[in-house]
Amino acid sequence: MNRLLLVTAVVAAAALAACGKKEETPTPAPMSAPAPAPTPVADAASAAVTESVEAAKAIGNAASVAANAAGNAASAAVDAAVGAAKDAGAAVKKEKKGGC
Repeated sequence: MNRLLLVTAVVAAAALAACGKKEETPTPAPMSAPAPAPTPVADAASAAVTESVEAAKAIGNAASVAANAAGNAASAAVDAAVGAAKDAGAAVKKEKKGGC
């Protein structure tokens, strides 16, 4: 009976030792995801965005040119009106001096 108890204890100890022992497995290094391959749709969308940006720049430049032209025209109109007002004022002064 002693032998049976001793053998059982050794087997149980070996089983418990095997259960507690974990085999370490090397963890693989995290892989970086590859960049997605460009698709025809993405290329077309990128080209459309680029064209839209260029068109917006062209529209902005045209608006700037138009605004400058309008400002120059308004300035010329104001200068003409000021000149006409000066001429009218000078004519009125001459009439008053020579009149009564």
